[in-house]
Amino acid sequence: MVTVNCLNPHSFVTATRDSLFHEALKDSDFLLPDGEGICMTLKQLGGGRRVKKIAGDDLHRYLLNLVAKEGTASSDGSKGRVYYMGSSKYVLDRIAERLKREYPTLLVRTHSPSFCEALSDEESQRIIQDIDSFKPDVLFVSMTAPKQEKWVYAMRHNATEGLTLNSPKVVASIGAVFDFYAGTVKRAPSWAVEMKLEWLVRLLKEPKRMWRRNFVSGPAFLQWVWQHRKEM
Repeated sequence: MVTVNCLNPHSFVTATRDSLFHEALKDSDFLLPDGEGICMTLKQLGGGRRVKKIAGDDLHRYLLNLVAKEGTASSDGSKGRVYYMGSSKYVLDRIAERLKREYPTLLVRTHSPSFCEALSDEESQRIIQDIDSFKPDVLFVSMTAPKQEKWVYAMRHNATEGLTLNSPKVVASIGAVFDFYAGTVKRAPSWAVEMKLEWLVRLLKEPKRMWRRNFVSGPAFLQWVWQHRKEM
């Protein structure tokens, strides 16, 4: 099982204060640069080599295309299995409807977990049993960071009394992408992404949710980079 997580300055700063989140990110098989601050820092560390941002939305689309092309074939003619765990039933239903239009050969299963700080072992066991019975090519998880990454890390390392999450070939924690794909929240237009202004568009659309990321975590990330610049 391959785990893929996305890293932005807010997640980075959170991980400096949350040891379990830090371990979950380090445990990633792929940790993608999903933030301009991360890309700029990596560019400096790499001697000026350009590092392109890879957003969770881009990862989601890439994996859907890959599974539709090379996923598990079934006797009923379907090809590829994807499981969406997280968000609300309303959002998940809209995702399933869109997938039927855009990827009609995919088999899809969804689950909306409890909205709480951390899922109980009992609920996690039920979710894992459902996932393993479905055997998805890709499991998409959306419970916001750091909850989603910590849950995947715990399930990967058998934290639920003998049940281990191992049937998906890929597990991707992609946060707000569920809302983007469902259409309940619109992603910034391509011109804003190209101009590296996606953060500003999201801030204007969701000020209550995004202000802390930009005005607290952003400066904290820059401060951390400056303080540790000689160690890099």
